Amino acid sequence: MEKLLSVVVSVYNEEAVLAQFYEETKRVLDEIPWDYELLFVNDGSHDGSLRILEDLAGQDEHVKLVSFSRNFGHESAMIAGIDYSSGQGIICMDADLQHPPACIPKIVERLEAGFQVINMVRTRNESAGWFKNLASSAFYKVINILSDVKFESNASDFFGISRHVADVLKYNYREKVRFLRGYVQNVGFKKTTIQYEAGIRAAGESKYSIRKLFQFSVNTIVCFSNLPLKLGIYAGAMAALLGLLVMVYTLFTRGGAPSGYATIVVLICFMFAILFVLVGIIGEYIAILFTELKDRPIYIVEETKNIK
Repeated sequence: MEKLLSVVVSVYNEEAVLAQFYEETKRVLDEIPWDYELLFVNDGSHDGSLRILEDLAGQDEHVKLVSFSRNFGHESAMIAGIDYSSGQGIICMDADLQHPPACIPKIVERLEAGFQVINMVRTRNESAGWFKNLASSAFYKVINILSDVKFESNASDFFGISRHVADVLKYNYREKVRFLRGYVQNVGFKKTTIQYEAGIRAAGESKYSIRKLFQFSVNTIVCFSNLPLKLGIYAGAMAALLGLLVMVYTLFTRGGAPSGYATIVVLICFMFAILFVLVGIIGEYIAILFTELKDRPIYIVEETKNIK
């Protein structure tokens, strides 16, 4: 029986590039030895993306469409694509052509070789700019220090997984605040990496602002590490040591207590700064717990095309 490959594509306001993406990807998929489905997830686009996807689904039975009732975010779109996929192998990628369709045959080769997780690692991403590249590198260094799970640096939302891994993600990893590429690296199984150079964005602009990237980074750290919660212990020990040093200085200086109005102000400001940082960290964890306890759906589907 011929194997089926599911290519999951997250779409949010990508009308300018969808036709080009479809043509390039279909040309590659027609040459691989597997049958395929091209599963687009419309993440509440408010441009003409949905109309284009509906037209493609009407013309090509390989094209399948899942459309959300509103924008739920890139992570939710990829989770939905995995949920609705039916292939023995699944590839997740974006529609902006920064994830090169030409890499698909390499992923299929690794799936055929028995690998269940194929991480795609960027070697270059010139279109992101120096700041985002620097921030991405710094993010992976920080998360690897804080977390027990070690992540591949510059791993992206472009990856391949087996049906077994897809089922694990579908039934077990259902957090409302999530880091999907982290889960993919965390599930274990036989895995490998493929390096690729990110293509130039074909059209449009990135949907991730600096603010969204910062919030995404904070959520990821909170999801994968409880070390920030332990900072209170270290801060308390440091404050105790600092207090001890001030006491020793006070007892052994000839002038008695330091004249130190400025010293007192600095110490108070320093201690309150530590206190507020710790309160903020605890608040982030409570916000994650609150989101999980509400147990609202990860996504809501408005319509589907060509899906049984």
